[in-house]
Amino acid sequence: MPEPLDLNFDPIERAGSIWQERFGPAEAMAAATSIMRVQQLLLGEFDRICRPYGLTFARYEALVLLSFSRTGALPMAKIGERLMVHPTSVTNTIQRLETAGFVTREPNPRDGRGTLARITDSGRDAVKKVTSELMDAEFGLTALDDEQRLAVFELLRTVRVAARDFHTDDHEH
Repeated sequence: MPEPLDLNFDPIERAGSIWQERFGPAEAMAAATSIMRVQQLLLGEFDRICRPYGLTFARYEALVLLSFSRTGALPMAKIGERLMVHPTSVTNTIQRLETAGFVTREPNPRDGRGTLARITDSGRDAVKKVTSELMDAEFGLTALDDEQRLAVFELLRTVRVAARDFHTDDHEH
């Protein structure tokens, strides 16, 4: 994790008390702010793990996605869709991975204008090493047991479905 702040109080809880006095119910604000802070903490830890391999977590995610594909290659548009990022971000990410030797770009044989990103052997090696370290670190969630991790996933999945991040036929898994 990033350097601990080691505060003698919870600033989100304190903000919630003030919020309650000035604006009204603070539960939604405190929950959302806590999610954002945990996201910062996790991303900091993930980037710390990825850095020795010349990666950021965002670049690692792209490599993992490519490693999941049957052929080791995907169209740039598909990468953006699966990673839920803007096409400009995909282009930047793939360019940096190509410079590092983790991917190559090639024309898409199914689309004369499109480009495929293909993971290289060194990209697969980096995925293997970083994944091992992330799993050893329990993705930064060592403070939670498996049941709690599943409960967090389920709660946040409900928010994602309500935001139309994706849809389900039955709103179940």
